[in-house]
Amino acid sequence: MSRIENQFTVHFWGVRGSIPCPGSPTVRYGGNTPCVEMQVGGKRLIFDGGTGLHVLGQSLLSKMPIEAHLFFTHSHWDHIQGFPFFTPGFVPGNTINIYGAISPDGATIEQRLNDQMLHPNFPVPLQIMKSNLDFRNVKPGEPIHIDDITVETAPLNHPGEAVGYRVNWRGGAAAYITDTEHYADHLDQNVLWLARQADILIYDSTYTDEEYYNPKSPKIGWGHSTWQEAVKVAQAAGVKTLVIFHHDPSHGDEFLDNVGKQAKAKLPGAIMAREGMVLEVRVSPPLSTSFPVSSYSTSK
Repeated sequence: MSRIENQFTVHFWGVRGSIPCPGSPTVRYGGNTPCVEMQVGGKRLIFDGGTGLHVLGQSLLSKMPIEAHLFFTHSHWDHIQGFPFFTPGFVPGNTINIYGAISPDGATIEQRLNDQMLHPNFPVPLQIMKSNLDFRNVKPGEPIHIDDITVETAPLNHPGEAVGYRVNWRGGAAAYITDTEHYADHLDQNVLWLARQADILIYDSTYTDEEYYNPKSPKIGWGHSTWQEAVKVAQAAGVKTLVIFHHDPSHGDEFLDNVGKQAKAKLPGAIMAREGMVLEVRVSPPLSTSFPVSSYSTSK
């Protein structure tokens, strides 16, 4: 068995929220919108399709043909805007399995990705993408099985709804929880469940408490959380490494440096998400060289 088939790694291709923000103030942490790749036992799982997905796609051109599993938390613009620029999606022979929950208005993830690529918003329709695109509807609360990998799901507190994910493999776990807003009087039980004793928790920390509760310009009801709440969740859930994620576009490198110092003072296992960062999840050695294969538990 190759080394990659025994690994569980997390690659950060886009860590910014709301809007891409290239330029000198964001060089060290990055300006691309959300995209996180997990390579788990030889499988490629991708979470969200912000502009970081384009960068990931370019890195895959020398590795084709590829198969990938692309999970969307929701379809707000910053999480889907990289999809029309994901080059492997246009290449025959590649297979992209695409997962997303049905939106409150009944639209599937296929419909929403299709709509953003229609005239007059975009010149090339979804149907031009010649890879095998296999769309699957996620039911939040139900697990998804990809060979011996289990992806758990839960609804998050976000306008228009969003889904959080947790990837489990050989005793290791990584949770991807963005976009979500904390509650004023209690910790979100769905978030705690996804984060429980995770090796890595990637959490929406768009604001500081000072920004969120600012009396002149509060961010309450905007659908995002703070790094202080991220620390509370990580402590309550027994998380090993907290990754502060979905940086606000107004937060430059120096600002994020300061957030990182404050977060680490409260939780030594806290780190700041940076484009290009790679983390490894420790997993148990395989019991054998063969794995059971089970069907997907999502509806199509």
